[in-house]
Amino acid sequence: MGMAQTLMLLVLLIAALAALPWLIRRLQQQRAGVQAGAGGASRVLSAVAVGPQQRVVTVEVGAPQQRTLLVLGVTAQQINCLHVLPAPPADGAGFAAEMMAARAQVAQAGEGAHA
Repeated sequence: MGMAQTLMLLVLLIAALAALPWLIRRLQQQRAGVQAGAGGASRVLSAVAVGPQQRVVTVEVGAPQQRTLLVLGVTAQQINCLHVLPAPPADGAGFAAEMMAARAQVAQAGEGAHA
């Protein structure tokens, strides 16, 4: 009876050790799903190589209503945030409005110089 119990305990221990990687992977997937749902997905908008192991990367992060653009300097050793911008509206009207405001500002500066 003692030998059968020991053998059964050994089989259960080996089965538990075999199931452990699957269980850990499953928990990590669930945790990643919860974090992605809570914070929203991030996506890389552009990446430009500026050296052998250096890039400037633009990433969009945050919840859909509060998107933010991060301009990051990425090297093999570190990542630095170079600039933070609010995300433009989906329709692109934000850029056009900014250009019109810049033109008006330049025009006002030009009129002030002639006066």
